Amino acid sequence: MLDKTEAFVRTELSGETSGHDWWHIHRVVQMTRRLAAAEQADLFVCTMAALLHDIPDEKLNVSKEAGMERLNYWLDEQPLEQQDREHILEIIGNMSYNGGNNPPMRTIEGQVVQDADRLDAIGAIAIARCFVYAGHVGDLMYDPEVPVRENMTAEEYRNGQSTAINHFHEKLLKLKDRINTPAAREIAEERHQYMQDYVDRFYREWNGI
Repeated sequence: MLDKTEAFVRTELSGETSGHDWWHIHRVVQMTRRLAAAEQADLFVCTMAALLHDIPDEKLNVSKEAGMERLNYWLDEQPLEQQDREHILEIIGNMSYNGGNNPPMRTIEGQVVQDADRLDAIGAIAIARCFVYAGHVGDLMYDPEVPVRENMTAEEYRNGQSTAINHFHEKLLKLKDRINTPAAREIAEERHQYMQDYVDRFYREWNGI
C-alpha cells in the first residue's frame, strides 16, 4: 500500500512548481521516518499521512473540498483499517500552518508528521522554497513599504499582500517555537539559526552594507 501510494503521489505532484512537489514529499517522508523511530510512533500511519499530506492542499486544488475529494477517492481504493484511515485524515486535516490558527496535534503520529513538514520550511531548502513560492503566486521578493502582517485570519494569510522576505517573519521564523517533538526541536534549532542569519544578511545587502 505504501508503494502504491508513493507512486500515486509522485504522479500527482511531479512537476508542481510552488515548492510542494514530489521532492518536498520525499523529504518529508524521510524526515517522518527518522522522527517516528525516535518518538516510537506508528510508522505506517506516519508514512501514509506524510505521503498524502499535500494531495488535498487548497493551494494545489480548485478548493479545499475538491482536494479532500481527491484524497478520499484514493483512500477509498485502499484496504485500510477504518481507524487508520480516520487517523490519517485527522493528521492531514490539521497539518497546515493556516496562519497559526490550527489546533495542536492530538497524537504523536500527527506531531511527527507535522514536525517533518515544518522542518522542510526551516533552513536552506526552506529559503529556496520561499522564493519559489513567492514567484509562483506573484509576490515580490521584498518591498519595505509592504508591512509584515501579524495576527492574521486564515483567509488573510492565504490571500493578503505579502513578499518573500515578509513570509520569513509571518511564518518561517515562527516555526521553531511550534515544533512538537524533542527529536525535531534539536534539528529545528540549527536550521532556524541558518535561516535567521540569511535574513539578517539580506537586510544588510539591501541597505548597501
